Amino acid sequence: MKMSGPLFLSLALAAGALAAETAHDRGKRVVYEALQAVGGKAYLAMEDRMETGRAYSFYRQELQGLDIAKIYTRYLTPVAGKPSLRERQSFGKDDSSGVLFNQDGAWEISFHGARLMEPKRIENWRDGALRNVFYILRQRLDEPAMDFYSRGSDRYENLPVEIVDITDAGGLTVTVYFSQSSKLPVRQVLKRRNPEYKDFDTEETFFAKYRDVGGGVMWPYSIRRNRNGEKLYEIYSESVQINKNLKDDLFTLPAKLPILPPAK
Repeated sequence: MKMSGPLFLSLALAAGALAAETAHDRGKRVVYEALQAVGGKAYLAMEDRMETGRAYSFYRQELQGLDIAKIYTRYLTPVAGKPSLRERQSFGKDDSSGVLFNQDGAWEISFHGARLMEPKRIENWRDGALRNVFYILRQRLDEPAMDFYSRGSDRYENLPVEIVDITDAGGLTVTVYFSQSSKLPVRQVLKRRNPEYKDFDTEETFFAKYRDVGGGVMWPYSIRRNRNGEKLYEIYSESVQINKNLKDDLFTLPAKLPILPPAK
């Protein structure tokens, strides 16, 4: 087919613009396209979220637990390099057990009381929160020295994707796979040092079954996490609600709740 002069010129200009785009420019473009895909201004205005569904935990690929789970999240004013959110994960129909993460620490909660988590678990949660792509899109894009580097396009499980390394000022990196068609995150990969074996663990998180949870905000109803190739955790949400005006008492320990000694 023979192209007209104006059409040929416009295609040539577009090709030239793409050729001039650096890996850093492309990475930033892909990330900001993802921000628009998850809801843009509505996503940035999301103050809190409540996810309800079925959660599964695994050990060496074997199912260890199944429970009804509710995950409550509230975003705080961003502070560079620190997880600026509170999170409570409750299990069972009456929310009587679970875990609580806030600025002061993290606790396992049961009808016996609250037990402070060991420092390594707290550190892993903080690291995972900071490098979670959805947290980055909501809280970290304006941080100084935040870098986006495109690894280019590829196919992941037969899906065309754009792959971007996101690195913060402290040198922590997460690699995110974005669908070329929907622009939404489908996979993220991070490495974390294993102090016992003096090497690195590779943690993968997979996102699927996106739905509009209000005002154009898109959220995955299926989230799965693997460590070193072994399934670790899955949640299948039945309901996700945002901007529910979640109160402080949900994210703080009750004054009368006994504080248990740390686990030995």
